[in-house]
Amino acid sequence: MTYDIIPDLPRCGWVPSTDALYTHYHDKEWGRPIWDDKSLFSKLIQDGQQAGLAWITILRKREEMLQAYDGFDPDKLVHYTDKDRERLLSNAGIIRSKLKINATISNAHVFVKMRDEENINFSEYLWDYVGGAPVQNSWKKFKDAPVESPASIALSKDMKKRGFKFVGPVILYAFMQAVGMINDHSTDCHAYNLCRELG
Repeated sequence: MTYDIIPDLPRCGWVPSTDALYTHYHDKEWGRPIWDDKSLFSKLIQDGQQAGLAWITILRKREEMLQAYDGFDPDKLVHYTDKDRERLLSNAGIIRSKLKINATISNAHVFVKMRDEENINFSEYLWDYVGGAPVQNSWKKFKDAPVESPASIALSKDMKKRGFKFVGPVILYAFMQAVGMINDHSTDCHAYNLCRELG
C-alpha cells in the first residue's frame, strides 16, 4: 500500500517529512485512542517486535506480519504449533527472531488466560493504569517527552509477573503513546488538538 505525503503539516519531530509511510502512520494512527482488546494486543505485539530495531522497519513489514500471524489474533495464536514457528522463522517478510516469535505465541496464551480464567478485560486492564482516559501531556517539542513513566513501570512489572514477554517499561511507554493512552504529540504538531478531542 502506498500513501501520499500531506505537505505543510506541522508534525512531531520524530517523523521524517519525506517518508509517506511514516507520515501516514503519524497523521492517522499514532496517539489515537484504541479501546478494543484484540487491537490493543496486536499493537502490543508490534511494539515488542520493534525491540532493538527502528520503528520504520516494523511499519514496512507490518502488512506481511499481520498476514503471517493471522492479524495477531490471540485466539488463533494460542493454537500455533511447532510447524507454525518453523513457517514464521522461514518468512523473510517478517522479523525472523525466534525469541520474538515464541514471545508472540506465549503472550497470546497469557491474554487468553486473563480473559477466560481470570475474567479480566484486557482493554480495561491496560487503561486502568492511566485512570481510564488518555493522559494529556503538553510537550513543546517531542524530545521533551520521557521514554518511560511511573505508569509504564508499574504496568511492566505486573505484565512480567503475569508472564508477558517484551514488555519492559520503555516498550510499554511507546505502546501507550501509540494507542493513545498518553497524548505525547508535541503542542506544535497538527495532531495534538485532534488527539485531545478524541480523549
